[in-house]
Amino acid sequence: MDKFNAPLFERLVEHAAGGHASLHVPGHKSGQGIDPAARPYYESLLRLDLTEITGLDDLHHPEEVILQAQQLAAECFGADETFFLINGSTVGNLAMIMSVCRRGDLLLVQRDVHKSVIHGLMLAGARAVFLNPEIDSETGMALGVRAETVRTALQKYPEAKGLLITRPGYYGGANALELIVQMLHEQGKPLMVDEAHGAHFGFHPALPKSALQCGADVVVQSTHKLLTAMTMGAMLHVQGELVDRKELKRYLTMLQSSSPSYPLMASLDLSRRQMHTEGMELLEQGIRIIDGFLEKMNQVDRFELLEPGANQGIQRDPFKVIIKDAQGRMSGFELKDALEARGCFVELADPQAVLLVFSLASTELDAGRIVEALKAIAEQAPQGTASSIAAAGESSTGRTASYAALTGMSEPVSFDEPMARQKGTAQVPLNDAIGMLSAEMIVPYPPGIPVLCPGERITAEIVDYLKQLIHMGGRIHGLIQGEQPMLAVVITPKEL
Repeated sequence: MDKFNAPLFERLVEHAAGGHASLHVPGHKSGQGIDPAARPYYESLLRLDLTEITGLDDLHHPEEVILQAQQLAAECFGADETFFLINGSTVGNLAMIMSVCRRGDLLLVQRDVHKSVIHGLMLAGARAVFLNPEIDSETGMALGVRAETVRTALQKYPEAKGLLITRPGYYGGANALELIVQMLHEQGKPLMVDEAHGAHFGFHPALPKSALQCGADVVVQSTHKLLTAMTMGAMLHVQGELVDRKELKRYLTMLQSSSPSYPLMASLDLSRRQMHTEGMELLEQGIRIIDGFLEKMNQVDRFELLEPGANQGIQRDPFKVIIKDAQGRMSGFELKDALEARGCFVELADPQAVLLVFSLASTELDAGRIVEALKAIAEQAPQGTASSIAAAGESSTGRTASYAALTGMSEPVSFDEPMARQKGTAQVPLNDAIGMLSAEMIVPYPPGIPVLCPGERITAEIVDYLKQLIHMGGRIHGLIQGEQPMLAVVITPKEL
């Protein structure tokens, strides 16, 4: 196979050019039936929106062009085997957990994981010991799990089936993995990595090594986040023999749609070809644009960059840029609103800062617009008050409020759904929930990292953080927001 080919995309184009009569699904018949108002946007794409007809292969039993596309992806990203995901990294996280854990099994899990990891634990009926990440003392941001924490956890819980971590973190920090991999492999346990934001890692010396390059056993990447696949396009990479690939395939077949999107899969094929053939050059161009943006931004005195982990040796993704108001007069939410009013939409905001996500597709025009927007904001009268923003940072920052402690690990937490449903629940005001067990997953979104998991104790610090987010306009999944925000809590039959 030639890395310059995109076998799935090329076969779709060939079929679309054949002028065939479509006597199969989908019903829009290669775009013929599309709403006229949408025709300028969808028409050409829908010519490739086909199904498992002769010559186009089958994602759930690939033998031809999809198999070739996946094999090329494995070669490109350094895996033994790669699977295309059409339900995002979410389905990859679900599948890798369920292929490793059975009901009642114990898994070591980094505390600040995406909610899909918690859903995977629920579906597997597994137990988790949460390992708290190292915290940057200056910004309060998580920096990943320390090797010493993993060592202690393996000694205390030798029955653990493996370790699942998130790397990089949402804010771009990527901790070293080699020692963690060595410790796990010495005990025959796999390292599973949610590398949703790191599909570009390993393709340029300015970027961290990929999890596969560090020796991880199964890695999930969102090819759509920092590379150029369509939204929901992701890949699951496997190497070594510590994870049962037959089980992975079985769960992917169960969890993924039986009607996969061909345009989406073709975009994975094309994104792979792009990285395989010109990834270094494209990333180099993107880094130059970011460097130019940072140089210009540094001339705007009002704002400063946050670089969590800089003093702890944590390598950062240059495509993630964190900006805060150096005067402390605008919260991250206020800065986000001000940027959006000027046509610049950011990835997320938190009480302190906004996160900008660049990629190899970012342009100098995009970077220039952000600089001009920041200059315009800096020239206007300050918004908010310094005291209110300082108060938002006093709770050890909201980013750390979601962790049971700043070091160490939790006791085992059960995610057995049938058992959980036997318990009664009630909705109570935030202040009344302190000291009780959460009945729901509470997730500020973005970034989608749970503040509370079902069965976790609700602390005063967490309640304070939730109040701050509500006050500043943050979105929180699982919280009943209104005049009096409510939390669902676990209650005993006696309390019922």
